[in-house]
Amino acid sequence: MTSYVIRRILQMPVVALLVTFSLFVVMHALPGDPIYAMIGESESTLDEETIDRLREDLGLNDPIVVQYFNWMGDVLRGDLGRSFRDRADISQQIIDRIPTTLQLAVLSLAVAVCIGVPAGTIAAVKRNSLIDVGVTLFAMFGIAVPNFWFSMLLIWLFVITLDWLPASGFVGIWEDPVAAMKHMAMPVTALGLTLSGSIMRYTRSSVLEVLNQDYIRTARAKGLAETSVIVRHALRNSLLPVVTIIGLQLGNLLAGSVIIETMFAIPGLGRMAITAIRGRDYPSLQGVVLLFTMVVLIVNLITDMSYALLDPRVRYSYGATS
Repeated sequence: MTSYVIRRILQMPVVALLVTFSLFVVMHALPGDPIYAMIGESESTLDEETIDRLREDLGLNDPIVVQYFNWMGDVLRGDLGRSFRDRADISQQIIDRIPTTLQLAVLSLAVAVCIGVPAGTIAAVKRNSLIDVGVTLFAMFGIAVPNFWFSMLLIWLFVITLDWLPASGFVGIWEDPVAAMKHMAMPVTALGLTLSGSIMRYTRSSVLEVLNQDYIRTARAKGLAETSVIVRHALRNSLLPVVTIIGLQLGNLLAGSVIIETMFAIPGLGRMAITAIRGRDYPSLQGVVLLFTMVVLIVNLITDMSYALLDPRVRYSYGATS
């Protein structure tokens, strides 16, 4: 177990290096100049000497590889640099926006899990019934429907038609819980329900497979209550693939937060990334992507380690290799 964790931790910097370098190359290959995006003036009205001086000050005249390793050297010293757009400290901007994105992500994941796992389990127990069909259709809706389109439907219904909820903005849950829930209702619903579809499908398939095992028939033959058989035996032993898909959904969760935060004007990391792309703000986008990459890697590691808690056989195999 220990050697496995150490190997995974040592792989993280390599993956982060590949991801950030790939993004660095792609960003520089896109059309547009960060100088013009920063100043906001047309090329014909800018002084060429001023442009060259700004480009030199920002290091944009250096080759891409040199720019990347200069940026990486600053990162290793704990400095993510300053924004091209307003020269603000990127580390502080990220720290200020983390609670906002974290609130959206945690609530959305909670909605996805609280809906997906029970619904998938019930669909497996009621196989081929109307409930199963309904859950399957709902899951396919969640998988197929883009969350930006679902967000527009929610805005049309709850903002334009019913006038029940605010269209945009953000309130911290510790500042005003009621106002926070009103502002989070539509973003969390749009993101949580679309994520729950995959969880439903995997839960249903996993529980169905476990229900056909001999020990489930033995538990029923012993006279155990059906609820106990489902919850204590079937569901617990079917959690490995479910935990896997929940861990993998984190990438979709972060990608979805970029769209949702933009649509609902939520000042989080996703909106920061979109603003950086529009303004060719390379350092800001690199900082956000680096954080997202490390979060995904850490959560995947935690997901793999949780297998040992859910299945003693996995713990034994880890112990054998450590």
